[in-house]
Amino acid sequence: METCSILENDVTVPIIANIPHSSTFIPTDIRNSFLISDENLERELLLLTDRYVDELFSSVHETGGITVRYNMSRRVVDPERFENDENEVMSKKGMGVIYTKTSKGKEFRSFLSENERKKLLETFYHPYHRAIENEVQGLLEKFRKCLIFDCHSFSSTPLLFELDQYPVRPDICIGTDNFHTPQDLIKSVEQFFESIHLSTTRNRPYNGTYVPLKYLGKPR
Repeated sequence: METCSILENDVTVPIIANIPHSSTFIPTDIRNSFLISDENLERELLLLTDRYVDELFSSVHETGGITVRYNMSRRVVDPERFENDENEVMSKKGMGVIYTKTSKGKEFRSFLSENERKKLLETFYHPYHRAIENEVQGLLEKFRKCLIFDCHSFSSTPLLFELDQYPVRPDICIGTDNFHTPQDLIKSVEQFFESIHLSTTRNRPYNGTYVPLKYLGKPR
């Protein structure tokens, strides 16, 4: 199976739906490196998979945009973590780019050598980011702008490993980037959800949004 899928028809709008956490697929050789039972793995997947998000956002590629979907479980490699654990806050929970702990903090996978880690990143992490960067570049060349929707779902109550443990959660979390996210876009999104009686918060319970590193902090 390919690391990611690009879904598009006739591209008429500069929009990308980034869907990194909706898959439950784990290659057999990767599964064999996990230290937990099948039953516990199913529980981890239930807690950590953004199920049905690809279906919820299917209208993006169906109506002229592009969907980039990661085809592996985040338990293989998490494409939305920073590659360097020193830059990734969740690495302190054993849930950096390559998870070493379960959601309850138990040992999750066998020790990885530096070469094994590098191979995992080259196989599952870098291809995903290259794919998004290529699609962004294509939209910038065609439209001179690009909007990325970072598509996720989350539990209505905090999970044990999560940084935000405030018990009252919104229906919609609007993750933003101080440099890249226009204020008028944020306000428009908030007004839309308010009009259909859904509550929103900015950057809570999850802070930030996905920006390809190639373009991070740059006008385009």
